[in-house]
Amino acid sequence: MATVNIRRDVTDPFYRYKMERLQSKIEGKGNGIKTVIVNLSGVAQSLSRPPSYVIKYFGFELGAQTNTNPSDDRWIINGAHEASKLQDYLDGFIGRFVLCKKCKNPETDVVIKDGRIVLDCKACGQRSDVDLRLKLSSFILKNQPKKGKKDKSSKKSRKDKEQDKASETNGNGRTGSPGDSNSDNGEGENGDVAIDAGSDDELTRRINAEAKEIEQPTEVKDEEWAFDVSEEAVKARANQLPEDLKRALVVGDDDDDDGEGEGGGNSVYDQLGSWIISSAKEKSGGVGEVDDVDIYVKAKELGIDAKHRTLAVLAQTIFDENIIKQIPKRAGMLKKMITSDRHEKAFLGGTERFVGKENPKLIPQVPAILMAYYQHDLISEEVVKKWGTRASKKYVDIATSKKVRKAAEKFLEWLENAESDEESEDEE
Repeated sequence: MATVNIRRDVTDPFYRYKMERLQSKIEGKGNGIKTVIVNLSGVAQSLSRPPSYVIKYFGFELGAQTNTNPSDDRWIINGAHEASKLQDYLDGFIGRFVLCKKCKNPETDVVIKDGRIVLDCKACGQRSDVDLRLKLSSFILKNQPKKGKKDKSSKKSRKDKEQDKASETNGNGRTGSPGDSNSDNGEGENGDVAIDAGSDDELTRRINAEAKEIEQPTEVKDEEWAFDVSEEAVKARANQLPEDLKRALVVGDDDDDDGEGEGGGNSVYDQLGSWIISSAKEKSGGVGEVDDVDIYVKAKELGIDAKHRTLAVLAQTIFDENIIKQIPKRAGMLKKMITSDRHEKAFLGGTERFVGKENPKLIPQVPAILMAYYQHDLISEEVVKKWGTRASKKYVDIATSKKVRKAAEKFLEWLENAESDEESEDEE
């Protein structure tokens, strides 16, 4: 099923929010001609809105009768209407009844209270009113979706809803990735210790320009790089790294069966880390000047762009002391590569190593780092909460792991309070 960006004015190929392209079928003849929107339910689900809102909006805009509550999931508009025309009208619906008025993010919920229709944005926290003069506003006020109290254990988090929508629209939900095992027993087998725990940024111009080239299965030749990436050269650079860093760039999982062990600084993961470090040394501006496209292409060349362990390497090598400012710039590439809970855990583990062991002066900034990760959808509530309650010696020693998690308490407390506020609003 072909997909398009929910905001079609955004041309970024890595834009997170997708929906199916509208498909319509014209049936009947003469006065009985009608248009059936084949996939309206799927499109409406991507927008987190009832299909009845969308079909009624089309009816108002086209001046045509519609059926707003079909039992057979056949959403019909009287008359003949092309899918491209309906797609244009859908942009109007999205702009008025879906997008946050502040950050233009489609991650909003409809809240009806005291005769008002409010869009509650889960991305930036803005609550903005919908214009009640619009025809559809009256329909929404009269046809509020019935909501029962949700059990806390069954309530889906915001990120879970996004994952469900992603798996519906592009078949790539966050349940695994090519080459990764579905099991995740690494933490328990590495000496975990329970502890107490309290708008989309677009990539650079070059990312947009070269995104298509990334997906093509063409080989990247050595001469395309500004320096030697032959096996001998990579080994030489790896051997020049500090011993501690050579051992720490990648932490092997006991359940990995891809044959890519640590290799004393010579595995494909070590090659990627060494390449990034070498590239940073050749740039006057340091690691911040190493381009996302080059990093992604290199990982793809090594065959590890979909591996969860790659995220542990990236977390340790693509940032420096200015990590807070660098996260938004790297978010597009990272979101493309983080496709499962295992990827998130590896990314958090690499961050724990980067902050706790290699840059301990950054430990006080852990809450801000996690907040930036969270706001750019690089980590989910469930994964970061589980990470925050269990120290592990998988990436650092237990004492350092506890220290990092202790610093993270402010963010974890904020996360708990934000969820409690959401539950209170749902019960009102």
